[in-house]
Amino acid sequence: MSRSNWKPPFIDKSLLKKLDPKHHKKITWSKRSTIYPAAVGLKLQIYNGKDMILRKIKPEMVGHKIGEFIKTRKTFIPKKKKGIIKKK
Repeated sequence: MSRSNWKPPFIDKSLLKKLDPKHHKKITWSKRSTIYPAAVGLKLQIYNGKDMILRKIKPEMVGHKIGEFIKTRKTFIPKKKKGIIKKK
């Protein structure tokens, strides 16, 4: 379900402070925040649950949530068993 049209896009207060060019520490835990046009060109370190991942905000990302660009789960690739020979 999307956010109502009469409400403005959500951005966390701590992330809003980091849009200021004087702010040096560009780390965020807020993946639910919407990317504003003022954030284009910023390099943010975003927490994915284990590590901080560095992402540069591009113009195509405006209007989307920050969490859409961060993988939080590993892809499961089943291992093939070696040494098993089928006899006929």
